[in-house]
Amino acid sequence: MIKFIISHFFSVYESITIINNFFNITYVKNTGAAFSILQGNQTLLIIITVLTILLINYFLTKDKNVNKFETITYGLLLGGIYGNLIDRILYGYVIDYLDFTIFGYNFAVFNLADILIVGTIFLLLINSFKKGGNNGKNSCK
Repeated sequence: MIKFIISHFFSVYESITIINNFFNITYVKNTGAAFSILQGNQTLLIIITVLTILLINYFLTKDKNVNKFETITYGLLLGGIYGNLIDRILYGYVIDYLDFTIFGYNFAVFNLADILIVGTIFLLLINSFKKGGNNGKNSCK
């Protein structure tokens, strides 16, 4: 819904300030991956994304030791991946709109799907270290 509103009521690079010198909503068409990696290679990005989805689903169906935390985390990860994939297929780019400036540094514009992807990867890494520290026993149940 947010992406629909942004793409239909904003011009590209149009921005509105939400919190002065900190947070703007800015409409950006991102034809790359995170930080515009592989800019303009939509077919390759779609193939990589579909393979990633298949790999995650394979892992989830084969691993009998996936706990609730991991199931929810992988679900959020897949939600983020699907969100950006749908944009790529429908529009040929991902709609980004969250624009932050922190301590004078203007970060790359991103979207909620990106937060889900990065956040869940971070959580899964922490969880894997916890599993390794308990002789393979999962501490996040």
